[in-house]
Amino acid sequence: MLSAVCTKSRNDLSRGKIVSHRVQVVTGKRASSRGPHGHPELTLPPRWPGAFAAQEPEAAGEGRSWWLGALRGQEELGEEGVTPPLGRGPQRVAEAVRRKWEEELEARGLEGLGTMARALGEELLQASELQEDSSSLGSDSELSGPGPYRQADRYGFIGGSSAEEPGMGQPPAGLIRQREMQWVELTQHWEKTMSRRYKKVKLQCRKGIPSALRARCWPLLCGAHACQNSNPGTYQELAEAPGDPQWLETIGRDLHRQFPLHEMFVSPQGHGQQGLLQVLKAYTLYRPDQGYCQAQGPVAAVLLMHLPPEEAFWCLVQICEVYLPGYYGPHMEAVRLDAEVFASLLRRLLPRVHKHLQQVGVGPLLYLPEWFLCLFARSLPFPTVLRVWDTFLSEGVKVLFRVGLTLVRLALGTAEQRAACPGLLETLGALRAIPASQLQEEGFMSQVHSVALSERALQREIRVQLAQLSDAAPGPSPQPQARLPGAQAIFEAQQLAGAQGGSKPEVPQIVVQPPEESLPPRRKPQTRGKTFHGLLTRARGPPLEGPPRPHRGSASFLDTRF
Repeated sequence: MLSAVCTKSRNDLSRGKIVSHRVQVVTGKRASSRGPHGHPELTLPPRWPGAFAAQEPEAAGEGRSWWLGALRGQEELGEEGVTPPLGRGPQRVAEAVRRKWEEELEARGLEGLGTMARALGEELLQASELQEDSSSLGSDSELSGPGPYRQADRYGFIGGSSAEEPGMGQPPAGLIRQREMQWVELTQHWEKTMSRRYKKVKLQCRKGIPSALRARCWPLLCGAHACQNSNPGTYQELAEAPGDPQWLETIGRDLHRQFPLHEMFVSPQGHGQQGLLQVLKAYTLYRPDQGYCQAQGPVAAVLLMHLPPEEAFWCLVQICEVYLPGYYGPHMEAVRLDAEVFASLLRRLLPRVHKHLQQVGVGPLLYLPEWFLCLFARSLPFPTVLRVWDTFLSEGVKVLFRVGLTLVRLALGTAEQRAACPGLLETLGALRAIPASQLQEEGFMSQVHSVALSERALQREIRVQLAQLSDAAPGPSPQPQARLPGAQAIFEAQQLAGAQGGSKPEVPQIVVQPPEESLPPRRKPQTRGKTFHGLLTRARGPPLEGPPRPHRGSASFLDTRF
C-alpha cells in the first residue's frame, strides 16, 4: 500500500521565512491516521500502485517522481510539455498534482480512478489550505505534533536555536539559589539598596539576574515600578481607549513577525500577540507625537515574555524616554548621533577595523540601528540577550556601545577575517554571521565588560560629536542630556521629582539643639615635671590665703616648664 504524506515545515532565519514541502512515500502496512509530525496522512487505495504497475511500470514511477518533485517545489520533473506548478504555495502545488493525476489516468485508460484522483486532490487542497491559514501569521505546523517539535526550551522557544539540554550552559543550582536569595534581599528595601549599595546591584546585574526574579528586578531597575505607582489607572484607560486606525493597521501587520517560534506569539488570537497589540497601541496614545516604531515590537515582546502587560508598558516607556530618548521618534535623531559616536570609538579602540570599514564603504548606519534599536534582540542568542538587558538596565546606553564594539571585533578583529571580506556585502555578512560559539553568554559578557569605555569617556565623545554634527541635517537636533546613565541616575531623578512634586511624604528634619551653657571640660591636673612630694605637702597644709588661682584647663603638657 502506498501512502502520501504532505508535511510542511517552517524555519525562521532572522526575519525571512523559508517554507519547504516534502512528501513521504510509505509502502507496506496501512499507515496511521496521523503522520510522525502530527499531520493527517492521505492513504491511496490498494489498487493505486497496482494499477500503474499493471499498465506501465516505468510510467508509474515517472508519474510518482513528477508529483514528488512538485511537492518539493522543484520546477520541472516529468514528461516534456507538462507545465510545472506556478509558485511553491501549497494550494497551487495541490491543484497541479490533481490535474496531473487526472491527465495520467485518462491517458492510460484508467477512467475508473478519475473520481478517486479528483477527490484525493480536493483533500490535499483542503489540507494545504488549513496549514496555510494556521501558519501564515507566524505559527508553525509542528505545534500539533508530538516531540521534539512541540518541545519548548526553558525560554519558551519551540525547537528554536535556544533549545538546549537541561543544565547545559547554566550555573549550578546552588549558585542560582544563592543569587536568588541575594536579589530578594536587595529588592525588599529597594530605596535603601539604591542609596547605599548600588555597587552591589551593579555587580549582581553583571553576573546575571536569575530568570525567576527578572519580573521583579527589571521594573525596579528602570524606574517603571515608580512610574506605575505614580500613575494608577493610566494603562487601563489607554488599553480601553480606541486607537488610531492607521497605527493599529501598521501594528497588526508586524505582530506575527515578533518571535514566531515562541509559544506566546504562535497564535494570532493568543494572549501574546493580543497583549503586544495592547501595549504598542497604548504607547501610541501615551505619546501621539512619536507614534509607533517598528523596532519597538521586539523590545515590547521581550518585556511581555517576563512581565504583565501593564508593567511591560511602563518599562517600554522608560526605555524609549529615559534610556534611549530620540531613538523611536519620527526623525530618529539620536540614532544618527550615536552612529557618529560609535565610528569615533571604533577609530580610537579598533583602528584597523575602522580603516577596513572605511575602505569597503560600510558606515555604522548600515548595521548599528538594527543592533541598538532592538537592543540586540534580533542579533544575539536569547540567553545572551537577557544578560545584555540585565546590564543595560543597570548601567545605561554605555552597555550597547560595549556590545557593539565586541561584535565588530569578533567579526573583523583579525587580518584573516578582514581579508575574507573584500567588499561591502561580504563585510555586512560577516557582521551578521558571527559563530554562535563566540556568542555564549558567559564568555561573551566577560569580553563586553572588558571593553575600555567608561561613562565619562562616552559622555565626552558625545559632546564632541554633537558639536561637529551638521546643522543642515534634517529633523531636530539630538538632546543627549535627556538620557540618564543607568539605574542609579534614574532613581535619583525620581527621588528628586517626588520630593519637589510632593508625591512622597516629606522626610522629617533632625535639628540638634546646642547645650544651654558651655562649661569647660574637667581635666586632670598637670603634674608632669613637678615634685610629687611637694603636692602632697601642699595638700596636707592649711589652705592658701588670697583669691583663687584661675584654672588652666587649656594648657598642654608642652607648656609645662621643667
